[in-house]
Amino acid sequence: MSTDPAPLTVAIRRSWDASRYLFIGIPVALLAYVCAFLVVAVLMFAAVIIGLPALPEAAKLLRRFTDFERRRSAARLGVPFRPAQYLPLDGGELSERVRRVLTDPATWRDALWLPVQALIGNGLGYLTLILWPVGLFVDGAALTVVHALDRRTADEYGTPLPERQGWVLRWHPVLADLAASWSRSLLTSSHSAELADRIAQLTESRAGAVEAHGAELRRIERDLHDGAQARIVALSMRIGLAKQLLDRDPAAARLRLDEAHDGAEAALAELRQVVRGIHPPVLTDRGLAGAVRALAADAAVPVTADLDGVEDGRRLPAAIEAAAYFVVAEALTNISKHSGATAATIRIGRGPDTLRVVVGDDGHGGADERVGSGLLGIRRRVAALDGTTRISSPTGGPTDIEVELPCGS
Repeated sequence: MSTDPAPLTVAIRRSWDASRYLFIGIPVALLAYVCAFLVVAVLMFAAVIIGLPALPEAAKLLRRFTDFERRRSAARLGVPFRPAQYLPLDGGELSERVRRVLTDPATWRDALWLPVQALIGNGLGYLTLILWPVGLFVDGAALTVVHALDRRTADEYGTPLPERQGWVLRWHPVLADLAASWSRSLLTSSHSAELADRIAQLTESRAGAVEAHGAELRRIERDLHDGAQARIVALSMRIGLAKQLLDRDPAAARLRLDEAHDGAEAALAELRQVVRGIHPPVLTDRGLAGAVRALAADAAVPVTADLDGVEDGRRLPAAIEAAAYFVVAEALTNISKHSGATAATIRIGRGPDTLRVVVGDDGHGGADERVGSGLLGIRRRVAALDGTTRISSPTGGPTDIEVELPCGS
């Protein structure tokens, strides 16, 4: 005789798994109902200027709420979680942050999801409650009889027991998948929209990379012109004077040659400094971990470095190592000059396909990409390699710079 579980037990287990998703949808729907009114209120106050400062903060809370629903629906459907591509709201003037909120398609999708969730989430959740007693009554009686007939047939003819899901309880998984599917479709941009966003990002990063490359070439030219070239010209003049004085005043010629020797060493040091700005030799010699530890040792504030992800001996592509090195170098320079920090941290982690670099400090915060070129240079350098940059620096601190670079390892 077969020992397979009774079909009613299987149907109840599946229905309960789906019902948990739908039951959680009830408080989510109630919260969405409240948030929908709050969004309308914030927009009304923003229209009369009073509520403008609250608009970016309300958008951040909405993003956290909808991210929770994205994760929940992705887990129900068994698909990877895809975070929404929002415009950044950290840093910048209030007018710029408000503009980003009002022009961000992903934020408007989140706002549209709120009233729909308030209606459908509640409706499906309460429908689930109604179906349970009906399902237990109908399926409890019917499946017991059907299972007895199936077992008799299986024992008589040696056929396997068919899998029964019931007539009423089977609708719980259908409703749960339906709720998860529409949430995911509404909160996730379409393929064409993602493609358009991707093209826009690549166009922007390409323009930034070209501009950064041009700025880098101008910097190298300026360093060579003002530094090494000037020293080499002076060196040539001293050697010429030494040749003129060699026969009639050997002592003066020797003095000029000594000066030329010192000038040659200074010019060589200038050239090494320029080369170090293009690709630091320490990266080639010691790898990313060793180079970052050297930066940490030379920093003006105590630095704690967690580099476990890149100390296993496996080398990253040279462009990725150079980008990560310059991100850390620029961040530590900013910390030393502007942050007023007493300590800094560096964390580098290596995932299957990405390199994550986080530099933080305990300073007074308020870092602005539009002031100076350091932070903007970091963003452009990372974007040129198809990476992402997140900068959090609220007034009062702390400041955190998080960079993710594709490393394909």
